[in-house]
Amino acid sequence: MKVSTKGDYGIRALVELAHRYGDPKPMQSAEIAARQSIPESYLEQLLTTMRRAGFIRSVRGPQGGHALTRDPQELPVSEVIEVLEGSILPIDCLDDSSACSKAGGCAQRDMWEAVRLAILAVLDNTTIANLADKERALTRGGARYVI
Repeated sequence: MKVSTKGDYGIRALVELAHRYGDPKPMQSAEIAARQSIPESYLEQLLTTMRRAGFIRSVRGPQGGHALTRDPQELPVSEVIEVLEGSILPIDCLDDSSACSKAGGCAQRDMWEAVRLAILAVLDNTTIANLADKERALTRGGARYVI
């Protein structure tokens, strides 16, 4: 499984919003884009998708912006990846609707299912809050600067 920039940037945007979780003032797209090095036009598309998925709320106007709708501790990365990237399948034959030419006689299927389950175990047990905490720890003294 390879995560595209869509998944990467979407997670980055949610991590940025997690830093401001609980703040009554929504965060503007330009600030999210600058802090996370995401092209603003692409970020707008991702924010629309994540709003439709119920991860964020958006407020229009000069004092508008975006905010998380859920506690970042209760938002697993697996949900975000599935919304932005689609189903987490290392190979198409794991999809029940996909027909396998080997029809039950494939030596690889169990291995790929184990890979899928291992990926899901990591993504299910990693929350947006975990990533925000890690990002805070990796920056100088917890302070986050953008120049």
